[in-house]
Amino acid sequence: MITTTADDSASPNEAAGKPADASHSPADAANHEVHQAHGGSLPILILGALGVVYGDIGTSPIYALREALNVAASDGALVREDVLGVLSLIVWSLVLIVTVKYVSFVLRADDEGEGGTLSLMSLARKGFTAQPAIILILGVVGAALFVGDAMITPAISVLSAVEGLNTVTPAFEPYIVPITIVILFALFAVQRFGTGVVAAVFGPVMCLWFLALGASGLVHIFDDPSVLSAFDPAHAIFFLIDNPGLSFAAMGAVFLAVTGAEALYVDLGHFGRKPIIAAWLILVFPCLLLNYFGQGAYALKTGGNLSNIFFDMQAGWALLPMVVLATLATVIASQAVISGAYSLTRQAVQMNILPRAGIRHTSETQSGQIYVPRVTWLLGLGVGLLVIGFQHSSSLAVAYGIAVTGQMLVTSVLLFIVMRRVWRWALWLAVLPTLVFVVVDSAFLAANGAKVAQGGWVSLAVASVMCLVMWTWVRGSRCLVDKTRRNEVPLDLIVRQMEKKPPTTVPGTAIFLTGDPDFAPTALLHSLKHYKVLHETNAIMTIQTSASPHVPDEQRVRIERISEHFMKVCLTYGYMDEPNVPRALVLCRKQGWKFDIMTTSFFLSRRSLKASKDVGMPLWQDQLFIALTRNATDATAYFQIPTGRVVEIGTQVVI
Repeated sequence: MITTTADDSASPNEAAGKPADASHSPADAANHEVHQAHGGSLPILILGALGVVYGDIGTSPIYALREALNVAASDGALVREDVLGVLSLIVWSLVLIVTVKYVSFVLRADDEGEGGTLSLMSLARKGFTAQPAIILILGVVGAALFVGDAMITPAISVLSAVEGLNTVTPAFEPYIVPITIVILFALFAVQRFGTGVVAAVFGPVMCLWFLALGASGLVHIFDDPSVLSAFDPAHAIFFLIDNPGLSFAAMGAVFLAVTGAEALYVDLGHFGRKPIIAAWLILVFPCLLLNYFGQGAYALKTGGNLSNIFFDMQAGWALLPMVVLATLATVIASQAVISGAYSLTRQAVQMNILPRAGIRHTSETQSGQIYVPRVTWLLGLGVGLLVIGFQHSSSLAVAYGIAVTGQMLVTSVLLFIVMRRVWRWALWLAVLPTLVFVVVDSAFLAANGAKVAQGGWVSLAVASVMCLVMWTWVRGSRCLVDKTRRNEVPLDLIVRQMEKKPPTTVPGTAIFLTGDPDFAPTALLHSLKHYKVLHETNAIMTIQTSASPHVPDEQRVRIERISEHFMKVCLTYGYMDEPNVPRALVLCRKQGWKFDIMTTSFFLSRRSLKASKDVGMPLWQDQLFIALTRNATDATAYFQIPTGRVVEIGTQVVI
């Protein structure tokens, strides 16, 4: 159980809020709406999964095989065995990583139905009475790597689709980057209006996209049906053996075909396993295979002309519609990543890994539809700079992949912990699949690691900054708690003193929000010191985050009367729930606590922090932590407390 407080200072006990998918995304608003609106109807959920879960991996055919074949042809002419070898690598990557690892194993590791890196971290921690720091570290690293991936995905996806205009006519060449920037700017600008209306067409558009992928690939398989022999993994093995100098580069390019596999797990909480698996096996996987094989057959027929193989193989009448459809598909894929970033942010805040962030709800009925302004514009700025800096999707492809592979490796390690500590599998049974996953993930990580100097450093730099921010927040929060606790007074002592020698009482109710109900809140001590009065009813309120994603209303509130004038109130939220104090007070009434909100005041402590090189963290980290606290969202707004009923009392703390 993670305790949270509404003090306007920063402590690990302060970060409460309803996380998403972030994931979550992390959890996505669109799929949440589909699930809620259609009551779990399998066909509708499958359609929704197509629109959200498979956007990223579904747009990989635009550039994945092209980049892999370019690598294979880099040391000379492209020969038949190169094409078959690359195709075989793609096919078996999709089989091992997506079908075996994620569909067969990872999707089973749900935390009460929720998925994503942080949910997997939460599930793994349930296997221990004490919470090992290594699990938190793995969760932080995985979340940071997701952010690195989230910045590149919209850039490479939309840019690669718009580049199809070059195939229509070379006259578009100077306008590719500006058009991409305009599309991305519009995408980020509309986030504040919510995705509910747009989400309604996500599924049908992506369904049409996958059917178009399958149809265009199937037509070209007849150019050279022998391309189907790439199902034989021997082609992949011999390609790697015969091209040792290109193996790492080729695998790094092949990995582009499976980027987006994490989305299957991130969106588990809203669709469930069955729709995600059904969508993959019935439509997505077959259509991807047909398209990749069609591209391969076309490459064999044309002798390896690889300028833009995906669009080159389209019939003349179908080229422009395919460019438009590809652009729509990549925008949808980008939307899913953006929603995932929102979800991840909310979940990380709730788990005390990030400071409070301003979260706006864009739907009155769907809590999953959120908008995080700070994340939107930081992400949008980063994506725009990537497009301008790299100019071409081929250049971005070099930078893409290392963050995704790192996140997949983190997932494999956490999954092993869940197998052993939560599912109680025998050691050999947990080791066997984990060993396969780790070997495959490590091979791809090493292959993508070779691209660091060519641009892979971008996603690593973003992930490193996120790790630093998270580490500083967690460490600084703990230092602050240790520092303030030394000066705190046990609540029982204050209550006994007040009962023996009560001060003047005034009508009404005072609610003091704190992170530790066993000690008197700073706001209470200062109120007694300066005002010399006590309210008739004083509630010491603590907001806690459960290790579970959701907490039902009947378990939300716990009230304990400790004296005539004092009571303890504990509000518990799941890490996927939204903290709302006024709504919780309605539940308190049902438990017998009678009060008038018009005579109720909320007392919050606002701590002013000063850095010190002699206390706690290094001075630079103190200053970073203070900057994070200053930019954190105000506790009043975050916990949705009526602003007209709030009294803030400030203190100064040296950290």
